[in-house]
Amino acid sequence: MSKQSIFGRISTLIRANVNALIDQAEDPEKMIDQLVRDYTNNIREAESAIAETIGQLRLLERDVEEDRKAAAEWGNKALAASRKGDELRAAGDTAGADKFDSLAKVALQRQVQTEGEIKAVEPQIQQQTEVVDKLKDGLNGMKQKLEQLKSKRNELVSRSKLADAQNKVHDAVKSVDVMDPTSELGRFEEKVRRQEALATGKAELAASSLDAQFESLEDVGELTEVEARLAALKSGGANGGSLTAG
Repeated sequence: MSKQSIFGRISTLIRANVNALIDQAEDPEKMIDQLVRDYTNNIREAESAIAETIGQLRLLERDVEEDRKAAAEWGNKALAASRKGDELRAAGDTAGADKFDSLAKVALQRQVQTEGEIKAVEPQIQQQTEVVDKLKDGLNGMKQKLEQLKSKRNELVSRSKLADAQNKVHDAVKSVDVMDPTSELGRFEEKVRRQEALATGKAELAASSLDAQFESLEDVGELTEVEARLAALKSGGANGGSLTAG
């Protein structure tokens, strides 16, 4: 189980959860709390996967340790058999010496075989150890991110609520502007001005008619004066007198 396979799967799951939460987010506080819970669960899943990887590594290390002990035991057996063969050969028992020398060879063959198995597994153990170290670092990074999210939770919630409140204030102000009764005063004032202008027009029209009436009266006055003078003229003429101004 590689570092990429574990954290690739975990990161894909995290992104899916985060995107789903953001798309469905109505209450920021609930969304962040759910994100913390999901991220915590993802960490637990990562811990389980890493623990499995570590367990496999420890099994390999245990097997290698047992193989090392077995190789050492085969070496001891080969040494013991070789010494026994030397003793028998020194005592003149060639057949017995050859038998123990053969046993020593068998033990050495087993030792060589076991050491070969150890050499074959050691690179795998080294690689697996590096993977485990990286997995541990990655897990620690996830835990640090979780702590950062927890510590930033209140700030994010506060900022979100403040932004929501500001939006509501702006919407309220906009509504007030639309429904502001004073905004109708301008229209009413314009109506009053038109009424005043109409009254002024009617007054001027009435004044014009009155002037015309007075002018007609003056004309009548002038005609009356003329008629009076004409009558006086005629009367004076009849009496043989002359018309004088006076």
